[in-house]
This record gives sequence, structure tokens and C-alpha cells, in this order.
Amino acid sequence: MSRFIAGGKSRITVGAALLYLSIILLTFVCLYPFLNVLAYSLSGYNAVLSRRVTFFPIDFNLDAYKQILGRPQIWMAMRTTVLVTLMGTFSSLLLTVIAAYVLSRRNLPGKKAFTVLILFTMYFSGGMIPTFMVVKGIGLYDTLGALFLPQAISVFNFIVMRTFFQNLPSSLEESAEIDGASELQVLIKIILPVSLSILATIGLFYAVGYWNTYFDALLYIQDPDKYTLQLRLRSLLFGEELNNSNANLEGIGTQVMTQSLKMATVAVSTIPILIVYPWLQKYFVKGVMLGSLKG
Repeated sequence: MSRFIAGGKSRITVGAALLYLSIILLTFVCLYPFLNVLAYSLSGYNAVLSRRVTFFPIDFNLDAYKQILGRPQIWMAMRTTVLVTLMGTFSSLLLTVIAAYVLSRRNLPGKKAFTVLILFTMYFSGGMIPTFMVVKGIGLYDTLGALFLPQAISVFNFIVMRTFFQNLPSSLEESAEIDGASELQVLIKIILPVSLSILATIGLFYAVGYWNTYFDALLYIQDPDKYTLQLRLRSLLFGEELNNSNANLEGIGTQVMTQSLKMATVAVSTIPILIVYPWLQKYFVKGVMLGSLKG
């Protein structure tokens, strides 16, 4: 009997070791690009030129960040991106909550037909050129509204939120209706307070999407003063704004400084959204599980 228990413990130990090893390897694969970018952006020019940088900075310096953060264009792009992220996340959450709540009502006439029409847009769209013509035709071209209004609702996020609403206990709404509450009051005072997890999850999905807005900005934004951070990053990566980057650093190779600037720009555009995630992590995990597995 003791041998069996010992053998069982041995097998469990080996299995746990393999599990931890897999998690460590997966974590390494996910973190390596970020660590490498950060190390390159903080390393000295000789280390970058000799390609000796891996995980940790060599000959630590902040010259690349001084070059990046010293540009007013970067701060303008950062302001635009923050503004688009806030406005887009708020409007998308508002519209998604309204649509999901309405279509989660069990007695809504035509519920299935409306749901099918919404799901249809998840698989088929008018295409890039017709969408561009619509955006330009309604006066959104070269405005910040073009970056969040045309894609204000994600069908996937709508489905997750509707599923969450459908699985809430019906007794919550019935008790409020008995007390004379309207549908709007039920939504605001009863449903939303118990839906913080799914709201944080969907809000994070939307916020990350708007923060990384690139292609829509490339299509709809013409004024350089309205460039988003990702579009400004594209200009740097393609060398459109690096012609004068080395004017203040004599004796440094253009290729080296360009590489450091690119990595510093990637870090600057990535770190802010990474800082937000830990504050929403507990809601994020709970919201994904509740919104996707039930029903």
C-alpha cells in the first residue's frame, strides 16, 4: 500500500513538475519580446551595434527615451490616443450594454431576427472602400470620431455580454419590477452593479483595441496633428521621422540610434496599457468565465 501511495505521489510530483515547466516556458515565450525591446531601448550604442543585448540592458542609458519624449509630436499622439481610448471605450460600452440588455429580454418581440441581423455583420461587411465612402460621406473623415464611431460595437463583445445578462437570476428583475421600477431603472440600479466583472472585461477589450488603433487612423486621418500613437510609431519604424534624430549625438551611427529609437517608441506605446491591466485582472478573469461558459 505504501509503495502505491509513494508511486502515486511520485507520479503527481512529476506531473506537477511538467506543468510548472510548461508554464515557465510559455511565460518566457510571452515575455521575451517585451524584455528584449526594453533592453535594447536602454542599452548603450556599442552594445546595440554588436547585438549583445538579450534580456538585460548593457551600458545603461536613457538617450533614446530623451529623444522620443523630447518630441512634441509624440506627446500630441499620446494625447490623441488617450482621448480616442477614453471616448471609444465609453461609447462602445454604453452601446454594447444597451444592445445586450435589450436582446437578453425573454419577452422581446423579434428577438431572434434582431440577433441574426447582428450576427450577420460578424461574418460579412460592406468592405473597406464602401466603409471609407460612408465615413467620408457623413463628415467623419479626418476627425477623431472616425476612429471609434464606425466600429463602436463588437459583435463578439455583444454576445459575451448578452450571455452574461441572460444568466443573471430573473428574481433580481422581478423584485424590482414589483416595486415599480422601469426598465431603465432596473438596468442602472440592479443589473449594472452586479455586472462589474463583465463590464471591466469588455471595457478592457475595447480599451486595448482603441489604444492600438492603427489601420483606421491610417485610412481616415490626414492631419499629422491628429495622428495616434501607433500611427506615429509607424512613421518612426519606416524612418519617415528619423532623418534628424541623430543631430544632437555626434559620433553615433545612424543605424544604431535608429534601432534604439524604434525600441524606445515601442516601449512607450506599450507600457501605459500594460499598467492598466493589473488593476482589472481580477474582474477580467471572472468576467471572461461568466460571460463565455454559462448558457
